[in-house]
Amino acid sequence: MDRFTLNDIEIGARLVEALVHHLKKNGAAPIAYAELLELGRFLDPKDAAMDRAEVLGIGMKLRFVAEFCRQNGYPDLACLAVHPATMRPLACEGDWDTARQAVAAFDWTPALARLPEYAQAARAAVPVRFKPRKERPAEVSWYAWFCAHREACKNIGSGDKREVVNLVMAGLDPETALRRFLAAKAAFEAASPAA
Repeated sequence: MDRFTLNDIEIGARLVEALVHHLKKNGAAPIAYAELLELGRFLDPKDAAMDRAEVLGIGMKLRFVAEFCRQNGYPDLACLAVHPATMRPLACEGDWDTARQAVAAFDWTPALARLPEYAQAARAAVPVRFKPRKERPAEVSWYAWFCAHREACKNIGSGDKREVVNLVMAGLDPETALRRFLAAKAAFEAASPAA
């Protein structure tokens, strides 16, 4: 669990709830990342972390969902969340249709009751060095690093900056946040079909 930030855990827990909600209304139908984030915002409109969540940062949050399911012996709920271009999950063990049917057939009520305890244990496992920051100090830290490393940041657009700042807010240093963001962006783009 130590690879997750507090932000991954908070958003990941919200995504578990959103996926179960989606499952109750739509069965095993897949849901694209943006729609999943929007559903999470709808279910908890006052959650500031959920409000800042970006599609490019969803990978680690879905890994938290998958890890929650794996460690508790549940079907992989994260298999319902799909890349918007391919409408397929980035990672799903075995046959995707079988995985979705297992998710649909499972009673998620006990899992939702177990989620707060699991999230609390995950929070306790987050390294102390991942101390969360407020938005303004995170932006200042990112901007200072950006100014000193413009060449490394030449492909970072204003939309990308928001996810990098989210990672800095989660306690990562700006350089690590940039590396993690670029890895997530590369994985996301690699999953998109060639134009």
